[in-house]
Amino acid sequence: MGSPDVGAELILRPEGEIKLETSGVNLFYDGFQALREVSVAVPARRITALIGPSGCGKSSFLRCLNRMNDLIDGARVVGDVLLDGNSIYDRATDVAELRKRVGMVFQAPNPFPMSIYDNVAYGPRLHGTRGREKLDEIVESSLRGAALWDEVKDGLRKSALDLSGGQQQRLSIARVLAVEPEVLLMDEPCSALDPTATFRIEELMLELMERYTIVIVTHNMYQASRVSQYTGFFLLGELIEYGVTTQIFENPKDRRTDDYVRGRFG
Repeated sequence: MGSPDVGAELILRPEGEIKLETSGVNLFYDGFQALREVSVAVPARRITALIGPSGCGKSSFLRCLNRMNDLIDGARVVGDVLLDGNSIYDRATDVAELRKRVGMVFQAPNPFPMSIYDNVAYGPRLHGTRGREKLDEIVESSLRGAALWDEVKDGLRKSALDLSGGQQQRLSIARVLAVEPEVLLMDEPCSALDPTATFRIEELMLELMERYTIVIVTHNMYQASRVSQYTGFFLLGELIEYGVTTQIFENPKDRRTDDYVRGRFG
């Protein structure tokens, strides 16, 4: 077992295409530093899980990847995040376009108080799609992509608020898919769901991985081990270790990682 200060060897750089890469990311909320020098490469069309105890910075880091922290007063990012090799923090970046490319699914299902159809069509309409035939096509393909079409196809005009919690979360995923993202960020997407709905979302993530790069924050270590190919362990705002998921869970190099995955704290 390595000591806690082994250094850069604890941060694996995956082989193949890299979709997102961070370099020395520090995040401040006014005077509080939430992230410290986080550098990591996220591979394309894989699932990367971020684990760690509450308050360790993993959700804050996730929001750095599509500049959601811009919406928080007093938040400031130092360092850089590259999407396909281009800085998302460049002054010329179109943030609306960025969030279209890097979509986010939040912890609690958040359907809009409108029909199922209008929930999915909302994003495309916002980006200029108006034709009914095209919208119909987008709604169907997005609901199919979220494994929800067969359950709702006969009730698209019903309120999205009438769906079950698991269905609402899949609708939230469909709403993100409708704007044709390249990356899906998922912040505890199953924390409010029962085991059956959680299993369905996990199956869906594995299906979506064929087309999208997925980064998921989870407190559920079993979930991380089931669905991800790469895992990063955060503690007190630092990325302690990052590597292939089986290595992180079976043979971690840092004792703090080992203590966490074995349930000695958290």
